[in-house]
Amino acid sequence: MRITVLAGGVGGARFLQGVRAYAAGLPGSEITAIINTGDDVTMHGLRICPDLDSVMYTLAGAVDTERGWGREGESWRIMDELTEYGAEPTWFSLGDLDIATHLVRTQMLAAGYPLSDVTAALCQRWQTGVRMLPMTDERCETHVVIADHGSRRAIHFQEWWVRHRAGIPALEFVQVGLESARPAAGVVAAIEEADLVLIAPSNPVVSINTILNVPGIGQALRGGPAPVVGLSPIIGDAPVRGMADACLPVLGVQTSAAGVAGLYGARSAGGVLDGWLIHTGDTAELPGIAVLARDLLMTSAEATAAMVADAVRLAGR
Repeated sequence: MRITVLAGGVGGARFLQGVRAYAAGLPGSEITAIINTGDDVTMHGLRICPDLDSVMYTLAGAVDTERGWGREGESWRIMDELTEYGAEPTWFSLGDLDIATHLVRTQMLAAGYPLSDVTAALCQRWQTGVRMLPMTDERCETHVVIADHGSRRAIHFQEWWVRHRAGIPALEFVQVGLESARPAAGVVAAIEEADLVLIAPSNPVVSINTILNVPGIGQALRGGPAPVVGLSPIIGDAPVRGMADACLPVLGVQTSAAGVAGLYGARSAGGVLDGWLIHTGDTAELPGIAVLARDLLMTSAEATAAMVADAVRLAGR
C-alpha cells in the first residue's frame, strides 16, 4: 500500500509515527510525507527548516519529547555565545546539535543542491522509515501582516509564532515566493501514484493550506485517483496542539472540525476531501465528505495507528 501524507511539524511528526506503525503490518507498504516549508527561515546565516527537522528527528527517535521539538540531549553553548555578542535574533533558540543539521543543509544548498536532495541526504543518517519530501524546492516563506501604529507591515511567521506567541492579531498570511514555487521533485508523483492520501492533523492554515497553495499540489489532489482523508486538528473549539485558533479566524473560518473541513472542501465540489475524521462528540456534516467520529488524541503510536486504520476504512466506503 502506498500512503502519501501532507503534514506540518510537531503534530504531523506524531501522526506519521502512527502511519508508520500501521504500515508496519502491511509488507511492501511505502509512506511518503510531503512536508510544509512555509516556516523555513534563514538565521545567523543558516537555513532552518523547522517542520522537516521536527519530522526527521521524531521519526528517528531523536527528538526532545519534553519540548516536543529539537534534539534530545541538546545543549545551548553556541546560542549563549551569540546572545553574549548581541547577535539577533536572540528569541529563536538554536541548539548545538541542531546547528550541525543546519550547517550541512546550508552548505549543500549553497553548492546548488535542491532542498529535496538535501533532505534525502540528511535522512540517510536518520533512517526514518518514511520518504520525506519538502513541498517545494523554492523559497516560499509564510509572512504575517500585522497592524503597526496605524499602518500595515509584514513579519516572518517565525517572529509572529515564536517571539510573539501569536499574541499580535494577524491581518493576513502571505507566502512570499508562492507564485514562482513548484512542487518539489517527486511530490506530484507521490500524490498521483498513492493508494491513499492522508491529511495530518497539522495547523490547517500555515501548514496544510500552505502546502495546498503551492501551484500544482492542490490540482494533483483534486484530480488524483486516490481517496483523500483528513483528520481534524480541532477538538471541540480548540486545537489539539499549537495555535490554529489564532490562524483560522484570519481566513474567516470557524475554529471547529466543521470549519476546517469546509476550508479544505469536498473533492466533489472542487476541494480536496473525500473523508474526514473528527473527535467523538464533534460534528461536521458537509455534502460530499464522508465523516467518522472517533477518539483523535494521539496518545501513542499505536493509538494513532488505529486512527489510520479507521481512515483506510473510511476511504474504502
